[in-house]
Amino acid sequence: MGEIENRPHDPSQMRISDADRQRVAEVLRDAAGDGRLDLDELEERLEQTWAAKTYGELVPITLDLQATGPVTPPAAAPVRRAPGGVPAVGHNSSTAIMGDCKRRGVWQVPEHHSAFSLMGSVTLDLREAILSSHDTQINASAIMGDVQIIVPADMHVVVDGTPIMGDYGQAKDKVPAEVGPDSPTVRVRGMALMGSVQVRRLPAPGTPKKYLGTY
Repeated sequence: MGEIENRPHDPSQMRISDADRQRVAEVLRDAAGDGRLDLDELEERLEQTWAAKTYGELVPITLDLQATGPVTPPAAAPVRRAPGGVPAVGHNSSTAIMGDCKRRGVWQVPEHHSAFSLMGSVTLDLREAILSSHDTQINASAIMGDVQIIVPADMHVVVDGTPIMGDYGQAKDKVPAEVGPDSPTVRVRGMALMGSVQVRRLPAPGTPKKYLGTY
């Protein structure tokens, strides 16, 4: 016991959390969007991020990408762009009629967005999306179809829909919520008639599948 108690404290050997890995993954995706990493480098570094267990392993992954604070992203994140510097595309609505509509990756979400599914499927992935407002409203309705809204851990969600022989609500999260006073808010309203509207928190895009079972 004496040997353990007298061992010098080394912060680099402290264990990291999934939230720490999420923050580093965000820095890497922003760097790829700015053109500082190519897709192969992004994939390699994301793999290293999700395999890291201590701060000593995590810090070097972004050391050459930031002037200060290799783990903590800047307070005001820069405008996201898709890999290659292409500006994000905005969508005011998402509609699927006997088909599929998927919004993924870096895309612009206006303050008000409508999603409608008629015997089809709509997927809105907000994990890399750019929100135009701190408070976003999504009017999501499904008739004999489904609407799935995917959000990151740090997004506050208020679900206020009406199920009619259907399902309208928040599904079981795959990643713990990390909501704070500065978290953006998304309000989901509408109805599900013999259909389903579900909101779910998922890990960051690029998370290796072998780590998904840990949430």
